[in-house]
Amino acid sequence: MKKLTRSRSSRMLFGVCGGIAEYFNIDPTFVRLGFVICGFWGFGLLAYIVLWLITPDQPQL
Repeated sequence: MKKLTRSRSSRMLFGVCGGIAEYFNIDPTFVRLGFVICGFWGFGLLAYIVLWLITPDQPQL
């Protein structure tokens, strides 16, 4: 079973967008662009911070 975690390899700030991209098997750039677009409506930054706080870090191998 897949588990949503913050990425360690595809990280720009905290790995939230990279983790979402790895979970859905898409390019992290699209997820980052989605957060930027949502940021114009005011909930992109809030969603990012909430996901950063509740999403666990990817385990080290």
